[in-house]
Amino acid sequence: MKKRDFLKSTAALTMGAFLPSPLWALSNNKRIRTAHIGLGMMGVEDLKAMTAHEAVEVVALCDVDADLLAKASKMQPKASVYADYRLMLNEMADKIDAVVVSTPDHAHAPASMMAMEMNKPVYCQKPLTHHVTEARAMNKLAKEKNLITQMGIQVHSFYDYKLATILIQSGIIGKVERVRAWSNKNWGYDGPEPKGSDPVPDNLDWNLWLGTAPERDYKEGHYHPSNWRKILDYGCGTLGDMGVHIFDTPYNALNLDVPRTIKNKCREPNGFGFPENNVVTYEFPGTKYTTDTLTWIWNDGVNAPEWHKDLELPGGDKLPDQGAMFIGEKGRLLLPHFMQLPRHIVNGEYVDLDLSLVKDKEALGPPTGDYGVESNKHYHQFVDACLGKDECSAPFSYASRLTETILLGVIAGRFPNKTLHWDSEKAQFAEEEANELLDAPYRKF
Repeated sequence: MKKRDFLKSTAALTMGAFLPSPLWALSNNKRIRTAHIGLGMMGVEDLKAMTAHEAVEVVALCDVDADLLAKASKMQPKASVYADYRLMLNEMADKIDAVVVSTPDHAHAPASMMAMEMNKPVYCQKPLTHHVTEARAMNKLAKEKNLITQMGIQVHSFYDYKLATILIQSGIIGKVERVRAWSNKNWGYDGPEPKGSDPVPDNLDWNLWLGTAPERDYKEGHYHPSNWRKILDYGCGTLGDMGVHIFDTPYNALNLDVPRTIKNKCREPNGFGFPENNVVTYEFPGTKYTTDTLTWIWNDGVNAPEWHKDLELPGGDKLPDQGAMFIGEKGRLLLPHFMQLPRHIVNGEYVDLDLSLVKDKEALGPPTGDYGVESNKHYHQFVDACLGKDECSAPFSYASRLTETILLGVIAGRFPNKTLHWDSEKAQFAEEEANELLDAPYRKF
């Protein structure tokens, strides 16, 4: 099914159901009633963080895994429980003010789009979508309906990441020429596609888990609950998982749009899993914070990053397992992911951070002293925005561009060592074969 047809068919479920007043009416509320779709590891963390806000009342919980649903229900015993988000949104349309989507990547857009069609504000986990066309569609719909939206990149609201953004934009290392970013995580799979099938566990509705993705036999240990990120049909690999977090600060600080060219050095595609080691090179048009062209190199896999002089640290210090390095005309800035403040490097030596460059101390917020603990502020910002008290810092207008950039690198992994040329205005590659991966048909389920 085409995505618009899918939306029409799911929207038909709500015929006759009460649709809420325009979003601005929520600002008159004192409480926000939330529905949560997806209650795995990240879904439970989202549930805990969202309900730490005193104005949040959880009215509905949804997961295709009955065991996960039962555990979440113990945390929120008054909430109604569902296996199918379509049924939940239909039956509880008049009782839900906002929706939190924490499913595997392939279900982000279908669930979020249905909720937005019903005028619901949406908090959606990263990456925003599984396909480029979905990212653009979600941004377009959110804009048309003037909805409050937020992508779940919690580090966007951390003190150390906001500090790095302010320092870069204040010119601490001059105009930035390159960014190198890396993660030693491995959400790739270089093995063969599993053969045969295993009995579907009694607690799992496999059809609903697949959702709009192609039909496939269940195989123990390969998909649900923890390995779906490795598989083409459901996840976005390491780049789609950790890349969103690690790209976010440099992308935001340098005020980037989408890249002009993308090249991924990796193994040949196997048609099933993502490559285990990727070296993705992006070229972006320049901004006021960069040189005329910005080069961005991403490394992932257990041995990432590849050695380069850009990454040498003073005193032979070891690089963090994950992070980003800004290389500018007047020095470098290392931003570990996470648990450490940025480090300023000039002429091969560490230099104390010049905090006098931070003009708006209130916007930065106070250092917590514990930079590895996820702040509730990112979640609470979404709730407060729904109440008319704040604005979201990672709305879909921003998240869609960041996600598109990430997904272009993921697509380049299907054409190893080939430079792809992206036309943002036309939303297509110059290489026709790559355009086939911008979208995928939806299975009717």
